[in-house]
Amino acid sequence: MHCGLLYSAGKDSTLAALLLAPFYDVTLVSGTFGVVDPAPAREAAASVGFAHETVDLDPEVAHAAVERMRDDGFPRNGIQQVHEHAVEVVARGDWTDDLAAVADGTRRDDRVPTIERPTAQSVEDRFGVDYLAPLAGVGRGAIDAMAARALDVETGPSADVPKADYEVELRALLADEYGEEAIDEVFPDHTQSRVRGRR
Repeated sequence: MHCGLLYSAGKDSTLAALLLAPFYDVTLVSGTFGVVDPAPAREAAASVGFAHETVDLDPEVAHAAVERMRDDGFPRNGIQQVHEHAVEVVARGDWTDDLAAVADGTRRDDRVPTIERPTAQSVEDRFGVDYLAPLAGVGRGAIDAMAARALDVETGPSADVPKADYEVELRALLADEYGEEAIDEVFPDHTQSRVRGRR
């Protein structure tokens, strides 16, 4: 059974892949709007032994998300909008012939992105795949402990850790449309992770 797991190169999506690997043929899939090179995700996927694919996301979704974030003054709703779009693009399965499941690394403590039950059921019904969130019941402390045991992880401020996730591209688009200062106005300081390999 083939599973496409949305992949950013971070520890959460990597742990989700490790948990699913005994049951699925997992391919790590990064969505892109064509703004940022997905090389960090490709490199991280290779470092932990998974195949990697890149799928094109609709640029109009990115622009709508950037406008929403700018209007809101915070990134939550824009990132949620992009994540739901990415789940649907991966679930559509245009990038493979035999998709049985789509998954992500969302965890119990995430405020965003999340996939609510009605959205998950809609994806399953419309695309004929299972939606999986293997970390949905796992808190941050347990995830940090599992990652420390299984993965070599680089952490740092989100602007300094090279990844291939929505935030990187949305930051770049926000700066292009509203100037560099808009990034600090919309995005709070927080720490990101990037996987460098297995322990």
